[in-house]
Order: sequence, then C-alpha cells, then structure tokens
Amino acid sequence: MNIEDEIFKRSVIDFSKLLKYGFQEEKNKYRYSKEIINNSFRVDIEIDKKGNVQGKIYDLAFNEEYTNYRVETNMGEFVSQIKEQFERILLDIRDKCTTSKYFITYQANELIDLIKEKYNVNPEFLWESSPNSAVFRNKRSDKWFGLIMNIDRNKIINGEQGEVEVLNIKLDRETPKYLEIKGIYPAYHMSKKSWVSIILDNTLSTKEIMELINISYDFTNTLGEWLIPANPKYYDVMNAFNDTDTITWKQSNKILPNDIVYLYVAEPISAIMFKCLAIETDIPYLYEDNNLKMNKVMKIKLLKRYNQDEFSFKKLKEYDVKSIRGPRSVPAKLSKELNRK
Repeated sequence: MNIEDEIFKRSVIDFSKLLKYGFQEEKNKYRYSKEIINNSFRVDIEIDKKGNVQGKIYDLAFNEEYTNYRVETNMGEFVSQIKEQFERILLDIRDKCTTSKYFITYQANELIDLIKEKYNVNPEFLWESSPNSAVFRNKRSDKWFGLIMNIDRNKIINGEQGEVEVLNIKLDRETPKYLEIKGIYPAYHMSKKSWVSIILDNTLSTKEIMELINISYDFTNTLGEWLIPANPKYYDVMNAFNDTDTITWKQSNKILPNDIVYLYVAEPISAIMFKCLAIETDIPYLYEDNNLKMNKVMKIKLLKRYNQDEFSFKKLKEYDVKSIRGPRSVPAKLSKELNRK
C-alpha cells in the first residue's frame, strides 16, 4: 500500500473543504501544490472525483520528479526528511478535508450502515492491539454475530498477499454448505465448525452478505430469561399482582422488552413465585432509602403464578442455582422446566 492510500484509507474526502484548503478544481480533479525544503522541492497533490489521492514531488533544481522517498531501502537522512514533510502535508489534508470512516472498503462501511439501520447495533472496537477490528453484538443476548478484521489475504487464501478486510459470521451447522460458495472461506481466528470468513472485496454482493448476517444474528437472538430476587421484608411482592397484572420493578441489568422475568421471593417464601414479561425497560427512576437504591425501573406483566413448592430454593439447587443475590440469567435446564409446567 502506498503512502497516500495508507494515510487516507479510513477517510472520505469532503470536496467542499478542498477549495477552502487551497485546492484548485481543474478538469474534474482537485490540485494543490506546496514547496518544501527551502523551496527547492514542490509537492503536488491531486484528488479525483472518486476521492483517490495521488502525490508527486518535483526537484525544482532539475525540473524532474523525485521518487527516492518511495524506496524503503534508500532512506538516508535527507530522503527521510523529504518523506516526512510529504506525509505531514497529506496528514494535514486528511485532518482538515475528510471525514472518518470505520473501515477501508466501501463494502465494509456499507454493511455498517445496514446493520445500524436494521439492528440498531454499532461496531465495538475492543482491542488496543488490534484497533481496526470490530465486533457486532446482539443487544438481547450480548453475543457476537459478526466480526470485521484487517488481515493479510494469505491468512485466508494460501499464497496470496495484500491487506484485506474480512467479516466473520456464525452459520453453525449450515457452515459446510456455505463453504461451497465462492467468496466464503473457513473462519480465521474463530471456530471453523460454526463460523466462516468473507473477504469484503465484492465477490459476494452486499445484499448477499447481509442475508448471511441475518442468519448469524438469528443464532444469537435468544430470548432473555432472568431470575430476580424479591425481598418481602421491604415490599409486599406476594400481593403485588392482586389488583393489577402489571407493576413497576427495579431494573439493574440488561433486561430488554419481551424478556422473561422470574421473581424469586426470598425468606420466608424462598421460591420462584411469578413469571412475568418485561413490557418496558430502562425507565429513569431515581430513588434511595436505607434498603434500596434505584436508577431505573421496568414494567413487568404477570404471565403465571407458581405454587410455593414447585420451584423452592431446595429444588433450584438441582438446576445448579445455588444462590440468588442479584439478577442472573436462567440456566437452560431450569428454563426448560419452568416453561414445561
């Protein structure tokens, strides 16, 4: 990758700013010049309508193009000085005449917009050691349904070189079938049994890739089920649903609308007594006393009552529930039993 492509790879040219910066528009191209090294060299920058940036340096004493700064093996002090000033000009243009984009390829950034639009999910950049890698997380389950990375092509295709962006998605048991499609490869850096890698080079159309992302998203879109303690010493939860099927309850975790909430009533009841549906969440509500502090609440609707002996604390131990000190997810084995009865 040349100097210009490296500097501008995550930027989109704002053409309206080029003229203010000092560029001149000529024949559908924007041109800018600046002299460096005591006016003995001239840097010419040209940007076309597609946003491609090309720079050249001219030695004014000989009136010819100077190219030594592009040869890595020819980096003496003088050449390094020229290269540094060239890069400084490019970086200044980038900072003042562009907007940032998440990824290098148009297809990757197009997918970002579609994922935002459909799932209201933004990319998360989690690693300092890999700042250009981002995950996409299902808000309901907190599980990844996609991962975009910058890698060398030979990590996907042996013998081929060059930086590429790849998308990893989960296709689970359908993975072998999809690996027969051109443009889909065994996953890099993920389980090859469940995940695949797609090089974002338009071998597959954005529409085709989005259909595969939808499959991956569905695998992570499991219904949230939560076990929440309720202390009858501070609130008469046993009679809370006598006159209504909907109440307001403290929320202290990532419960989402349509999640299932099981209320475990503490001593002297010590059992799961109510199955509820979260119908509205993340409602701001500031409250504090000697026993309780709240920043937000949710509205829950009663779906079912249980008998005290059905899911007592003693029986919950059989389902690997050994303590209920705060909100927690429901183990799969317990979930199956709760939904069977």
